[in-house]
Amino acid sequence: MKVSAQIAVLTSYAKILNHLNHFVSLFDVTSELQEADWNRLLRRIQSGKCTPFLGAGACYGALPLGADVAEELAQRYAYPFPDRDLVRVAQYAAVQSDPNAPKEDVVDILRAAGPPKYNQPPQFGNSGEPHSVLAGLPLPIVITTNYDDFMVRALKWKLKDARREICRWQDILQHVESIFEKEPAYKPTPANPLVFHLHGALDVSESLVLTEDDYLTFLANMAAKPDLLPEAVQQAFAATSFLFIGYRLGDWNFRVLFQTLRARQQFSSIVVLKPPDETDPNRAAHRAYFEKFYGAMDMKVFWGTAREFSSQLDERWTIFEQTKK
Repeated sequence: MKVSAQIAVLTSYAKILNHLNHFVSLFDVTSELQEADWNRLLRRIQSGKCTPFLGAGACYGALPLGADVAEELAQRYAYPFPDRDLVRVAQYAAVQSDPNAPKEDVVDILRAAGPPKYNQPPQFGNSGEPHSVLAGLPLPIVITTNYDDFMVRALKWKLKDARREICRWQDILQHVESIFEKEPAYKPTPANPLVFHLHGALDVSESLVLTEDDYLTFLANMAAKPDLLPEAVQQAFAATSFLFIGYRLGDWNFRVLFQTLRARQQFSSIVVLKPPDETDPNRAAHRAYFEKFYGAMDMKVFWGTAREFSSQLDERWTIFEQTKK
């Protein structure tokens, strides 16, 4: 598909999801997955057929969220509009300066985050901490759209020999060495897992997928150049269940993930979405609507925070392992 056609698809898709995002803000109830859903998830984790995707909600309390980063960028660049959507604010900053300037600013903002407001890195020893829960599971690959290195740190905290790979989604990233070039014999395993940074990493600012132009280019290049993904990651996309943790329906990275992955999806998957406040009387109807929306794509919804889901997953995995002994 041509780049222009990809852009048209993403634009239309974004309009639809902008409309749907109006409704997601009305949810409140945490939804328990059915026992069959949990059992399927645990079995696939055990067999290495589950690939988690980590969004910003997994870092809650350790890093500022998108709206906070957007506010800081808006002040730096005198953003004249009322919204605080990070992607749009970053696009404005890129136009006012240059494409890499807002990325360098975001790196500075995230690296400056610290006590007393933020605990960085996350407290991996705390119950239900998402990175440490995932690090304790036999997962060969974890994919993150976050820029931080918390997942690699958590895996090393669990004494695993983790590797990191950054998606080279644009030509200027060809200088970034691939672990598969450095170690041709490397194959991700639960003991030697891979953390794949789909949208870039802090120490390579030009790798960040941040602005509107970045997301459009990323989606177009992913469609035109399938080999942007290492073979091991392509196999995970094709033959595992996805587990999305820490996303909101309105997130640009979540929208692009959906557009990128939906054609490849062969296994049922789970999406963990944070329920907003409980004040709206129509929340049950809206919840039912979105469960049907995701159900049509063979995706189950857990309405809760990343930590709530991770706590349940940790408890269930412990019981599951005990019963298998």
